[in-house]
Amino acid sequence: MPPAFVHQITKYDPADRDEHGTYQGAEEAVSDHGPVEAAYLEAISAFVEAAGIDRLEIREPAVTGHVHFGAQPAVEGHGLSGLFPADLAGYHDGAEVSLAMALELIRVMLREQGAWCRLEAEDIFAVHVGWDQYVYVSSDQPCTDAVTHTRELGLFAERLPCSPYAAEPEVTDTADEGFWSSVRTELVAREGLLLEETHIVNATRWHRLTTENLNAVRARLGPRALLTVWPDLQPDVGAVLSALPSEWHIEFVWETKDGTIRDMIVDETQYQELAALVADARAARALSLYTDERSPLLQAVLPDSDGVLRARW
Repeated sequence: MPPAFVHQITKYDPADRDEHGTYQGAEEAVSDHGPVEAAYLEAISAFVEAAGIDRLEIREPAVTGHVHFGAQPAVEGHGLSGLFPADLAGYHDGAEVSLAMALELIRVMLREQGAWCRLEAEDIFAVHVGWDQYVYVSSDQPCTDAVTHTRELGLFAERLPCSPYAAEPEVTDTADEGFWSSVRTELVAREGLLLEETHIVNATRWHRLTTENLNAVRARLGPRALLTVWPDLQPDVGAVLSALPSEWHIEFVWETKDGTIRDMIVDETQYQELAALVADARAARALSLYTDERSPLLQAVLPDSDGVLRARW
């Protein structure tokens, strides 16, 4: 069960809302990178301390992808430079971070720099940063003193029945030995497969699987990754390009001459540019972005080392 006490933390005075709840005041819907932002972080810290915890867990981490919806432009490194290595090692679902690190992640989200995640402590505490400087703090404690302190900071803490950003996990299969047995069966039949590894939303890694490299690839997969298995890339890149739809967006995946696998979202206006980009590609495949047409061979999520599936893809 989610924590029972949920507060919406904002800089927006409820008195400045219309009859539909829409804010009509003068506050801008972006971070000031200054005292108001600092007040948000101090208020959240007060709620964390009131809950009696000192560490939070990263859940459903994401970085900017094809489209960035924030009011502010994303920055290089998604705002995570200096917090995590360039390859974002340690920024994954289930990673525990200190309160200080959690506050820095919240700062990145308030500034809309390109990274987003939920920060939670099992079913006792959660912080969700929404659009337009709305923050939702959930606790199994009423946190009365934290609410008072938030108001003293010039912010507003309003009770809600639940966080609008509470996770709504889909039913997913576990990437257990049965899954890997199915992968091996497909490999034998097809002599090759394409594995899409989503360890961070919008930070997919691709692998061409063979019976020889399967175990090595499996050993390098990120924690709690969503694994999607597709037919292998096709060596006739020209045929793949010729078969692209006359309209709509597609995801084009190709292997460069040095063996790197890349992907790009393109539409029909970019096909000529795409053809030039993949002129020396070894192999390629086009994948539909529409759910009804996107049918992988297999899909499952990596469990934790104890065999329990905790990721909420």
